[in-house]
Amino acid sequence: MKARLRVGVPWHLVTLMLLSLPSIIFNVCYGQTDDYESPAAPPPGQDECNGIFLTYSFTSREKEYPKVKNASAQAWAFKSLATIINTGEHELKGWQMFVGFQHKEILVSASGAIVVDGDDFPVAVGNGTIFAGNPQVDLKTAIETAGDFTQISAQIEITGSVFGIKPPGVPMPKNIKLVNDGYKCPKPTLRGKSYMRVCCKKDPKAKEEKKRLKFLPRRYGDLSLTYDVLQAYGNNYQAQVTMDNIHPLGRLDHWNLTWEWMNGEFISTMRGAYTHKRDFSECIYGTAGKYYKDFDFSTIMNCEKKPVISDLPPDRKNDSQVGKLPYCCRNGTLLPAIMDESKARSIFQLQVYKMPPFLNRTALVPPEKWKIDGVVNPQYKCGPPIRVDPTEFPDPSGLDSKTYAVASWQVTCNITRPKEKLSRCCVSFSAYYNRSAIPCNTCACGCDHNNKGCSQNAKAMLLPPESLLVPFDNRTEKALAWAALNKFKVPNPRPCPDNCPVSINWHIDSDFKTGWTASVTLFNWDDSPFEDWFAAIKLDKAYKGLEGVYSLNGTKFDNLNNTILLQGLTGLNFLMGEVNGTKPGDPRVPGKQQTKISFIKKRTPGINIPRGDGFPTRILFNGEECALPTQIPRSSAQQKSHFKFLMVIIMAIVTFILMSDLLH
Repeated sequence: MKARLRVGVPWHLVTLMLLSLPSIIFNVCYGQTDDYESPAAPPPGQDECNGIFLTYSFTSREKEYPKVKNASAQAWAFKSLATIINTGEHELKGWQMFVGFQHKEILVSASGAIVVDGDDFPVAVGNGTIFAGNPQVDLKTAIETAGDFTQISAQIEITGSVFGIKPPGVPMPKNIKLVNDGYKCPKPTLRGKSYMRVCCKKDPKAKEEKKRLKFLPRRYGDLSLTYDVLQAYGNNYQAQVTMDNIHPLGRLDHWNLTWEWMNGEFISTMRGAYTHKRDFSECIYGTAGKYYKDFDFSTIMNCEKKPVISDLPPDRKNDSQVGKLPYCCRNGTLLPAIMDESKARSIFQLQVYKMPPFLNRTALVPPEKWKIDGVVNPQYKCGPPIRVDPTEFPDPSGLDSKTYAVASWQVTCNITRPKEKLSRCCVSFSAYYNRSAIPCNTCACGCDHNNKGCSQNAKAMLLPPESLLVPFDNRTEKALAWAALNKFKVPNPRPCPDNCPVSINWHIDSDFKTGWTASVTLFNWDDSPFEDWFAAIKLDKAYKGLEGVYSLNGTKFDNLNNTILLQGLTGLNFLMGEVNGTKPGDPRVPGKQQTKISFIKKRTPGINIPRGDGFPTRILFNGEECALPTQIPRSSAQQKSHFKFLMVIIMAIVTFILMSDLLH
C-alpha cells in the first residue's frame, strides 16, 4: 500500500513570485546607469555658430474682421517666435535684435522683450523694429553657466496683425540681425517658408573698450536721462533722475516726463518735481493697499502706473520740503549748452515703494517706456533703460573723494523729424521782386474736427504780404480779393488754416551788385509767451556771405551745417503771446520780433537771389523743425526772360525748317 505524501502549498510565496515576475522578465533596474535621455536636437545651424544665433519662426495666423474681398486689405492675426542664443565665448550685454517686418505689421504684444522705438501696444512696425531684452537684458555664455539655456538665450513671443499676404504665402520679415556694436551679421538663411536663421559673429575690426566695464558703456543721445538709485532698503528706495540736453539745438520748455512702472511700484514723495495727479485711491483699492495694510496713503505723491511728471516753478527752488536741489525748479526749461550751460541739465528725486516679490534691497528694477515732450519743442523717441556702471558723485562733505550710486540706468532719447502736417511751427516766404507772399502750408501743424468746410489737401492761397500780420480767420477777404486781382484760381473748398502756434516769415528785402538783405519776423499766435527763445536757420548757399544781424543776437555755427542762431537781446528775450486788438472787433495781434540780416556776395560767388538762392533750406524754432513752403517766390522778370529765351529758340527752329525747305 503506497503512502501518499501531502505537501502544503505555500500560497504566500507563490503570490510574492507572481508579483516579482515582471521585474524579472523586463529586468527593471533603478540603479545608476549610463543611458541618458537624449536632448532635443538644436535648430539647424546652431551648433556651427560661434557667436550669437538668431531665429525667426512664423507659427500661425487667422483671418480677422472685417473680412474683405480685396486680398491686399485683408488683416490676419499672426503669431511668431523669435529667439536669440549666445553660442559664443563672450557675454552679450544689453542685447538688441532687429526684425525687418515688411507687411504693414501691427504688434499687439511681445513677451520677453520691449520695442525700442515704439509707443505702447499696439504699435505699427511695417518698416521693421528693434527688440531689446526685458527682463533678461544680458545673455551669459554657456561656459560660465554650464550650458544653462535660461541664462544664455531669450525668446520673444510675438502676436499681431499683418496685411495682404494670403495663404499659401507666408509674411516673413525681410531681415533679422543683431544691432549691438562689435558684431557683423551676414544675410539670413531662409529654411522652408516659415523659418529664418542667422549667425552673427564678433567683428575682428571692432575696437574694444580700453576700460573694462561691469555693465554697458554709456551711450550718446540728443537727450540723456539717468536713473540713479541713491539709497536702497527692503521695500523702498530713493532714486534721482538727471536729464542732460546734449544736442546743440535741442530744447524743452515745460517738459512732461512719463514712464511705466512694471511691478506695481508707487511714488511716495518727490523733490524737485511733481506729478500732475495725486489720486491715492489706485493704491488703496489696488495691490499696494492689500500688501501695505497699515500704510497712510493720503500723504503719498502718486499711485499711477504711468505718472506724468513736471518740473517745479522757480518760486519752489528754496522750499525745504520739495526744493533745494541743484538744477531744479525752472518751470521745465532745458536749454542747449551753447545758450546756457547751467540750464542744460534738470534733476529731481523720488522715493519709490516696491511690491512683492521685489522686497530684497538689491531687487531694483527701473521703470520702462520713457517719453518726454515740451510745448513747441523737438519730438523725442526714447529707448529702453540700460544698466550702466554706477554714477559717480562728489562727496557731499566736501572731501576730495567720490561716492557712487547703488545702481544706475541710462535712457537715451533722440530727436525725430516731424511727419508731414505734424509740425508745431511753420514758415512763409516773400520777396521784393514778387507781389505775392507764399504762406504756411495747409494744415502744416495738423487739422482736426474743428476745421470743417475746408480742404486739408488744397494748396495754400497766395496772399498780399501785409495779410501775414493778421490771424488766418481775418485773411479770407484779403485772399479772395488778391486772387480776383491777379486772376488766381480759388480752390473749392478753400484750404484749411496752418494751425501753427508759431510762424516765421523770411522776406528778401533787396538785391544789389555787392550784397543783399533779408528780414526775419517771428509771430507767436499762442496766448503764452516764449522766454529765452531761439531760431536756427540753415542757409546752404548764402551762409558764408553773412555780414551782420541787427536788433537780435546772431551767431554763426560752421559745425552745425551752415546754421545761423538767432536769439533775443538781453532783456528782450521774450516772444510775447497773442493779445486783443486796440478796438473791439479788431483782429487779435500776435507777439512778434523782427530783425534785418545783411549778406556780402563777394564770399558767395555765383549766388542768384531771384532764382531762390537766398531762402533757407531748414528753420528750427526752440529746437522744433518748422514746415517750409513747397515753393519759393520767383522773379517775374526772370520768368519773362525765360519765356523770351524760349520764344527765341522756337523762332530759330522754325526759321531753320523754313530755310531747309527753300533750299530743297
